[in-house]
Formats: sequence, C-alpha cells, structure tokens
Amino acid sequence: MSAPESLFARLEPLLPTVSKPIQYVGGELNSTLKDWESAEVSWALMYPDAYEVGLPNQGVQILYEVLNERDWIVAERTYSVWPDMEQVLREHGIPQFTVDGHRPVRAFDVFGLSFSTELGYTNMLTALDLAGIPLHAVDRSDDDPIVLAGGHAAFNPEPIADFLDAAVLGDGEEVVLAISEVIREFRGEGSPGGRDELLRRLAVSGGVYVPRFYDVTYAADGTIEAVVPNRPGIPFRVRKHTLMDLDAWPYPAKPLVPLAETVHERFSVEIFRGCTRGCRFCQAGMITRPVRERSIETIGAMVENGIRKSGFEEVGLLSLSSADHTEIAEVAKGLADRYEGSNVSLSLPSTRVDAFNITLANEFSRNGRRSGLTFAPEGGSERMRKVINKMVTEEDLIRTVATAYGNGWRQVKLYFMCGLPTETDDDVLAIADLAREVIAKGREVSGRNDIRCTVSIGGFVPKPHTPFQWAAQLDHDTTDERLRKLREVVRADKRYGRAIGFRYHDGKPGTIEGLLSRGDRRVGAVIEEVWRDGGRFDGWSEHFSYERWVEACERALEGVDLDWYTTRERDYDEVLPWDHLDSGLDKDWLWADWEDALAVADGSADVEVEDCRWTPCYDCGVCPEMNTEIQIGPTGRQLLPLSVV
Repeated sequence: MSAPESLFARLEPLLPTVSKPIQYVGGELNSTLKDWESAEVSWALMYPDAYEVGLPNQGVQILYEVLNERDWIVAERTYSVWPDMEQVLREHGIPQFTVDGHRPVRAFDVFGLSFSTELGYTNMLTALDLAGIPLHAVDRSDDDPIVLAGGHAAFNPEPIADFLDAAVLGDGEEVVLAISEVIREFRGEGSPGGRDELLRRLAVSGGVYVPRFYDVTYAADGTIEAVVPNRPGIPFRVRKHTLMDLDAWPYPAKPLVPLAETVHERFSVEIFRGCTRGCRFCQAGMITRPVRERSIETIGAMVENGIRKSGFEEVGLLSLSSADHTEIAEVAKGLADRYEGSNVSLSLPSTRVDAFNITLANEFSRNGRRSGLTFAPEGGSERMRKVINKMVTEEDLIRTVATAYGNGWRQVKLYFMCGLPTETDDDVLAIADLAREVIAKGREVSGRNDIRCTVSIGGFVPKPHTPFQWAAQLDHDTTDERLRKLREVVRADKRYGRAIGFRYHDGKPGTIEGLLSRGDRRVGAVIEEVWRDGGRFDGWSEHFSYERWVEACERALEGVDLDWYTTRERDYDEVLPWDHLDSGLDKDWLWADWEDALAVADGSADVEVEDCRWTPCYDCGVCPEMNTEIQIGPTGRQLLPLSVV
C-alpha cells in the first residue's frame, strides 16, 4: 500500500491554538508506528471519547497490540477531538487523523470503534464527517473504510445501523485477525465485487453483523414485525465471540503510557472475564458469560511485565468482580510479597460485600495508603436487593464495614441505583438508613468520630440481553424527586448527616441512554438530528443537552416517541431490536428470571439465583449455545518469585 501523507506538518502550527494540544501529538511510550508500505491490511482504532478517557481503555489497547504483532497489519489509534480542535480542523481542511502516524482515517481499510457507552454515538458521527467518510453506510464507495463497531454497546447496534458497515459482538482478540484475513484474501483476488462482496464474505461467517443485509419491518402499533436477511447465505442470527484461553492472550503486554493526564493512571491486568453472579440489571455480567480465569502465573507475569514496560506504580486487578477469582487470596499475597518495600501499590475495583475479607484488604494496602473501600449494595432495601438478585443483607454490609473500620479504614463508599423495577420511594429512602447504620457502626468499633461514608447513586437504565430488558424505565422527574427526598433526609440528620457524602446524577442523561440502549433503527435519525444540531460529548454533563435530544425526537420520530422507547414495559411476544443478535442467553430463561423478579417484588415467591460457578447449571444457555464452559481454579499453583538474572 502506498503510504498516505502525514498530516502533522499541517497540524503542528495549529496546536498552540487549542486546549490540551499534547493529546494530539502521539509518540507515547510503547506506541507503535509501522511501515505502511509493507502492510496488507490497515486498521484505525477509535474509542469515541477524549484522549484522557480513550487512551486507558483496555479493549482498544489490546486490539492495537494484537493487530500490530502481525507484520502484515498496521493498526493506529484515533480519539474524539474537542470542539475547539474540531473547529480548527474544519477551518483548515484537515481530516480526522491518527495519533500514531497522523494519517487520515479515511486512508485505512477498517475504521473500528469500541463503544462501552451509547452516549458516544454523536462523537462517531463527528469523526466520520471530519474523516470525509459518508455518514450513511449506503453512500460509501470502495475507497471508504469498513466502519465497524464493537464493545458492550454493540450488542444492540440497531440505533446506529445506518452509519455502520458491520458490528462484532463479544471478545475481539480473535475476530479482528479473522476479519483481517478475509480482507487480505479479498485484496489478493483483486477485490472482486467491491465493497458489497467484501461485506458479504464477512457476514456469511456468522460472526460479523452487517446491518444492510437485514430488512426490518414494523407493525401498525410501532413494534418490530420481523428482522430477516435480504439475500441468500446470510445467517438469521449473528453469534457473539468468546475467547476461551485468556492465558494465551496476555495483553496488554506493552501498556501505553499517556502523555497527558488521563482518567486512570495505572496499569491494569484483567484477572478474569465474565460473571455468573446473576444480577438482573447487569448487562456486562450477562453478555460476557461464561467465567474464564487467568492463572496465577499469568497474572504475576503480566503484572511484572507491565510495571517494567510502563513505569506505572499502581496496578489494578480488574474484572467484573475481582474478589471472586478462586485464587484471589494467593494472588494478593504473592503480589504483596513480591513488591513489598517498593513503590508498587495494588488495587481492586469495587468489592462485593460478601467477597470482602480483611486479610485481602490488608494485602492490597500493604504497600500503599489506606484509601477508601467501595462496596455496591445497589438496592437500598432488602426487598429491592432480592428483586435484582443482589443477595446481600443489611447484616452482611454492617459486618463488613465494621471489620474495615475496626482495622483502620476511615472511609467507605457505597454505590446504589435509583429507578430499579418495582422500586418505591421507601426503597430509596432506605439508603439513608443504611448509611446511618454504617456511620454508627464505624464510630462504635473505631472509637473515632472522623468516620465517613459516601453514598453514590446512579440512575438505572434497562439494557438488552438482561432479564430487565422488558422493564419500563423510570421517568427522570420521578428519579430526581426520589433523590431530592433522600438528600433532604440525609441533610436533616443532625447526628450523622455531616459524615455522609452524597453524589448523584440527574435523571435526564439516563433517559437518553435508555433511548439509545433499547432503540431500533428509527433512532438513527434522532442521533443524526442531535449531531447536526451541535451534539457532541453527550457523556459529559457540561456538553449534554436533554432539550436537544427531546426536540430531535419530536422532529425525527413518527408514530413512536421518547417515552415509547423508555418508560414503556415490553411483553414476551414483542420482537426486540436485538433478538437476531445472539449473546448465547436463552430468551425463555431471561423471561423466567424477569418473572421471578416480579414475583419476589410482590412477595409471592422468594427466588434466589445462585452463582453457577459453585452450583449446578441454571440453563441460561450460554455454555451449550456458544460451545464454551466455565473455566475456574483453584489450580494449587503459586505466584512464582522473580528470578534474578
């Protein structure tokens, strides 16, 4: 391939005119800039948010490494430019560029975007437009890249189907290489049939979703009548990808070290993938099944390699529930022993109340300061926690925080959700009672008054491929009113109120996230309207405009409206926009779990779904459907000490 010209010479004189110019420079430690001419396939990878959010993203970093390890593939990165830079680029006719080689995004074969949140959709349109790539897939020529979406939000890509050439569900490590092979073979044959034939080859594999090859019809009441392939050989359902041997893929092996401040200044190691706790609200847990653990030796090797290659002094052991790793105690002790006396500190993300123990916490704080501990009860009342299958009692929580406060911790953060199905005002006000109990117990066991508890509350958004995918979303006015009442109750408490911090977001962004989460192809017109009206960085409160989204819905939607997509409960017979996208979960199992939640809510049943790591199978469908299995220890092995060379 002949190399496209670097845009840096045109860009550099303009950098002093924009905020945080360092984010556009590239050249980070461990970044890769390859010779373009020797490559047969090229990828521009994007996390559609600002550099400070996008660079630490593990998914993009992993794919960047996996692709660049092949000598016949070039992969570079691009991020969303801030509005001031967007204006500069438009004024000077400079297109969207990569930070590695400052090459135009349109010059690449594949433009791959990783969406962990739906609120990044308008940023995708900005990038496409700046790159000179037609917004609508139907308008693209053979000279345009294949625009490909992945990430958790890609499990329902229908709202952005008009803008995508393709989408991939699930783990990306293997499928990006398979896609690259298809492109290489297609090119080697002289690209017969052009863009349409390349997309057909990707689609017939069953592992790449190409929206243009599916027709959607609607019933008179606005619901979907059917989603069917519109040409021979295209599968009726597209399957997710599941990586089964995490030890064989120890990435990132060369973690990127940012030039500018980012949201996470640490090296992260994913210690296992998937979760089978069965929390009914949790899309991440449902779509990443089954659980696959990394071995203790691989974790140790990845930590040591990452520290050596990056210079980071904090290591985060990541997963959806890290304390559930079957050998987490051995991992924690082995790493704490290995790095004792050094500057390396270890951290866990929020810990399940029932998985916490003081020995584990002490190991993780051995080298670092005792920062606050974070727990996520999610529901304020015991009834609510049973509805969402978060089997944590008030006694569990108080016993856990008592242990923490009694062993020298001074701060605890509790995370809850507001707007869960069947929730009442009393369920939310119970959060205040729980926080008071936490402070009281902390003062009692520590003998001190400087005990703090921060309550953080997020709005619940029903997500595809979960038992709550049929649920009505709570309207933002009711959400805000419940949180206002809770805040007043906390502030009015003379004895404990000052010790309780209170953080929450208003309900309006959650309403729009709900529209985008469960929307169908008709929502694409709304996204485009918002973008054309100036919508950018909708995940940032200072840039988000609820009014802009409401007005766009009024202009772009016919026969349905914002409430139809958000506050309306669905029934079993309704065709959901993502029913043709296979996460492995059996729809009947999800529906039964939804009915169990409603039965728990009204007191007619008391159904607890245990973690299938430790119990017989619950027939969710993933393992037989995806030809996978749960992979857990214990292995009986140990974290090996460092060998001295």
